Amino acid sequence: MNRAYYSTATLCGVLGVSPSGFYAWRNRGRSVRAATDAALTERIEAIHDNSRGTYGAPRIHAELRDEGWRFSAKRVARLMRAAGLQGVSRRKGTIATIPDRDSEDKPDLVERDFTANGPDQLYVADITYVPTWAGFLYLAVVIDVFSRRVVGWSMAGHMRTEIVLDALEMAIWQRRPEAVIHHSDRGSQYTSIAFGNRCREAGVRPSMSSVGDCYDNSMAESGLAHQPWTPQ
Repeated sequence: MNRAYYSTATLCGVLGVSPSGFYAWRNRGRSVRAATDAALTERIEAIHDNSRGTYGAPRIHAELRDEGWRFSAKRVARLMRAAGLQGVSRRKGTIATIPDRDSEDKPDLVERDFTANGPDQLYVADITYVPTWAGFLYLAVVIDVFSRRVVGWSMAGHMRTEIVLDALEMAIWQRRPEAVIHHSDRGSQYTSIAFGNRCREAGVRPSMSSVGDCYDNSMAESGLAHQPWTPQ
């Protein structure tokens, strides 16, 4: 735009470059590396789009290697950052929920024994996400261990305590359980004061897995991953 008011020689003088150098730069084609980056970025965007925005740099790098591309994972990550692309992590993020100070005292009443002699004796619960074109939708479920049926569920665009409270409320409303064990991980939603208070009011016995051990709540996590259950 400034060239409409100032000559090329004047602008080059301000920038400290020679006019001949400027013209040589303008007429020079893209470097091999720049051209390769452009082609690689185009392929990265295609793979990312085909994954519906879920693939991160490691998975895209692996797919590129399968296609015969030979570039480092760091280069793929750099190009993804430049293109504004990122994958999706399944790890639960930090939630602005007040934890119950007594949550550490809540024992694991299940100890990986996911069996029940009848309905409404043991529930397992967890949260997952569902990718949509409009973003991510979070799903909280409560599963009856005896029937393997979903007895409570809730969906929301957030992972605050309300989502697990709504799922619990549906289970209570549908089944009217008495002294049922509600087993979950120690996510901040389940350790919140509000969730603990509702369990006490309804006579629900909270049970929580140990920190960082997916096997302690494997039935709920497996159920969400493979969806072998039928909502009731």
